[in-house]
Amino acid sequence: MRPIAQGLFTDEASPRLVGGRDRDSGRIVFPCPANDRFEPVPLSRSGTLWSYTIQRFRPKSPPYAGPEAFSPFPVAYVELPGETIVEARLVDVDFADIAIGMALEFVTVPLDPDAADPVAIPAFRPAEAA
Repeated sequence: MRPIAQGLFTDEASPRLVGGRDRDSGRIVFPCPANDRFEPVPLSRSGTLWSYTIQRFRPKSPPYAGPEAFSPFPVAYVELPGETIVEARLVDVDFADIAIGMALEFVTVPLDPDAADPVAIPAFRPAEAA
């Protein structure tokens, strides 16, 4: 599965998001900006759920490039301790079981599992689902 965007996450067996560290201030952002002010840095694979929402309607296309058969999904803001807060899908959890502060781990999942050549997007799942 190819990534939805180059440089978004590492190509290790257990991939990690790639953030950018400001060379002057040391502040980390995600995604890594494409300029000389930031150096790429692999981010932590684990974090905690900072906030979330449920995406209950199909976004307009473009830019939405997901499956035609839309199903609601959780969108999480995940705090990576000492680094930054990132936005990604939340997977492998029932809506009723989502709780602020829950331990999460980074994974990649297909944007459209039924596509002939699916692309991988960043996601997080409950740490106990590993």
